[in-house]
Amino acid sequence: MALHSAVALCFSGVNSNPRISSTRFSGSTVFRSVPFRAASFSSPSSPRRCRLQGKASPGDNGPPGADESSLVVCFGEMLIDFVPTVNGLSLAEAPAFKKAPGGAPANVAVGISRLGGSSAFIGKVGEDEFGYMLADILKENNVNNEGMCFDPHARTALAFVTLRSDGEREFMFYRNPSADMLLKESELDFEIIKKAKIFHYGSISLITEPCKSAHIVAAKSAKDAGVLLSYDPNLRLPLWPSAESAREGILSIWDMADVIKISEEEISFLTKGEDPYDDTVVRKLIHPNLKLLLVTEGPDGCRYYTKDFHGRVGGLKVDAVDTTGAGDAFVAGILSQLATNFSLIQEEDRLRDALRFANACGALTVTERGAIPALPTREAVLKALLNAVP
Repeated sequence: MALHSAVALCFSGVNSNPRISSTRFSGSTVFRSVPFRAASFSSPSSPRRCRLQGKASPGDNGPPGADESSLVVCFGEMLIDFVPTVNGLSLAEAPAFKKAPGGAPANVAVGISRLGGSSAFIGKVGEDEFGYMLADILKENNVNNEGMCFDPHARTALAFVTLRSDGEREFMFYRNPSADMLLKESELDFEIIKKAKIFHYGSISLITEPCKSAHIVAAKSAKDAGVLLSYDPNLRLPLWPSAESAREGILSIWDMADVIKISEEEISFLTKGEDPYDDTVVRKLIHPNLKLLLVTEGPDGCRYYTKDFHGRVGGLKVDAVDTTGAGDAFVAGILSQLATNFSLIQEEDRLRDALRFANACGALTVTERGAIPALPTREAVLKALLNAVP
């Protein structure tokens, strides 16, 4: 691999043939394995700079204080989701798919910007049409994409998502390696990281090197700069070598985070089958320096835990079409508010209001197909809350 650091070009000599890695995970989200033949793609003839796009500005419709001083930097993967146009069919039976940009950290970045906040994305995509498209989508959504890199030899990751009749999902991933897995420490934009108010990440970037080392260095750099760390494990078990390696990897950086969002299924997974509704079980996951633990419960809302109080906030009832991105929209909803005033976690009434807003963000997202296309604006969320039945 040759890296020309003067212009931050991203080169990789790794074979780009994708594969599918899969297993079955208990819970509402299921992963399937389907044999396939790798497709070939044309590639641009010349490398492209890592930071080729200009900075984006926060929207004009956001909460007070949504500017560079409330910047949320999201680190990790960005990919293309292919979502079927008809629910309740297998991938083989689906008549057509809707192409939708996705990837949990990127979803959060766009979600924050769409709510009027200030966000940036750091990650790597292929130097291919999908990669260029994703960079443009970030820019169009006012997300700072200066931290993106492009790899001319590894492709942008793809995920085919089967939607069950209830809107829940099955995934099939095309990677190994995809470009996001190949981000290196030397390609990180530390200037953006240190400007952040919150640095947000997941666990998929911990699975393989060199991205794993880049992730750890980026998080440490943010922590050393006094940036608040936000962690959503976003378990995708088929992408890990084994269940045990996933558990170990997710927990390896647990104690660094100031804010953690986790699902009921992930609690069961990390505690090896214990009851996710038992507060005693949940409290085992609270480390001494954790400021806020959030447990999402899908349509039922969420639970919250701080050092001083805990409770539950009910969800907004909607008809689910596609649950892809709902958790990311929730994270965007809460981080967009914490970034402008982190002290709200010290006042339970204000935190509950913020979580009602976040719940509504997640609820509105499931009413449309795809993740990024379905993320709501601040106006839409406030309108939904105003019209919600008490």
